Order: sequence, then structure tokens, then C-alpha cells
Amino acid sequence: MAPMEAAVVDRRAGGMSGTEFRDFQHKRPDHERWELLGGVPMMMTPPTLSHYQIAANLQMLLNDALESHDPSMLAAQRPGVELASGDYKPEPDVGVIDADFGAGQRFVEKAYLLAEIISGTDDIPVPGTDRRWIDVKRDLYRAHEHCQAVLIVSQDRMEVELDLKTESGWAESVLKGGAAELSIPAFGFKCLVADLYNKTPLAPRRVRPA
Repeated sequence: MAPMEAAVVDRRAGGMSGTEFRDFQHKRPDHERWELLGGVPMMMTPPTLSHYQIAANLQMLLNDALESHDPSMLAAQRPGVELASGDYKPEPDVGVIDADFGAGQRFVEKAYLLAEIISGTDDIPVPGTDRRWIDVKRDLYRAHEHCQAVLIVSQDRMEVELDLKTESGWAESVLKGGAAELSIPAFGFKCLVADLYNKTPLAPRRVRPA
């Protein structure tokens, strides 16, 4: 897991609002990744190579499934999602959104699946609380009315926490080991947990003999 670090902007009186944060984001370089935690903007540490690869694998697998199941949706990395809470503006690692979007569009109002690959900064406490940022994000994603599934993916072991929305509420499961099957019927998606870790140190690429 990446070191637990984050660069924090000085807190304003009363905290930064969601609108102020979006204005602030527009002025920052595209390579910087900022999230709003309880009114406090934080710049997240750069992800590890494993983090990038897991996110890329998940995006590819989801898009392969959606292409035949429902091409009106697509999986995107780091989509800007406008959630109901103005004090929190997380940026999920992967999200399933509507495929129809504008050329210069940055943010969407609807996301149907939201996924996080756990980083060191996810363990930082949200200002004013004793809760980890990853736990708060999970609650925010589940509270989003359009969200049907939430994935929390570990980097240092083959393990996925899966939340699926059902008629009676959210069903939670933990999938451990590469042979476990990850299935999300709402998106026609099915794979082995090991598929998410392809070409990472947990499932390294085969090297051609010299």
C-alpha cells in the first residue's frame, strides 16, 4: 500500500463549499488529484503502478461486458461525480457512467458503479471525525441514488469488497483469493478476482525466455 500522505490546503472559515472546491479544481493542473473531505481540500499522493494497472484492468473488463450488455453505459477512470453532499467531493478510481457525454464535460450527475482501489491516503481520518476516508467514500457512494454497485479493491492482496444494491437494501460480500468469482449481473459483468490483478506483482506478466 502507498505511504499515508496528503497535502492539505489551509482550511477556510467554515470550510470550503462544494462550489468553491470545483472552482478551485478548475484552476489546478490536470495531473493533480484533489478531493474534498468534510470541507477540507486535499491533494492525494500519486497512485502506485499497481493501482494504475488494477484500475485499467477493471475499466477494460467492465467495458468489455457493457459493450454487449448495455452499450449506453461505459466505464471511465477518475470520473467527476456530483454527489448529494456538498462537503465531500471524492474522485472514484473507476465509475460506470452514461456513454453519452459532451466533449469538454468533466462532471456527471449519475454513476451506476463506483470503485476504489485502496491507497495510503484512503486511511487518513476525515477532518473533524475519527472515520477513514475510504469508509466515508463507501457510504457516499451507496447513498448515491443511481449507484447499483460499489467495489473496494485491495492493492497488496487479491481481495475485493463488493456491495450490491438489492430491493431490501445493500448486500455486502468479501471475495478473497484469485479463484473467487466477481459477478455483477446488472452490468453483465463476471470475472475472476485474479483478472483484476493481471500484470501486477501479484500476477506478473510472463517473461519470454531468452
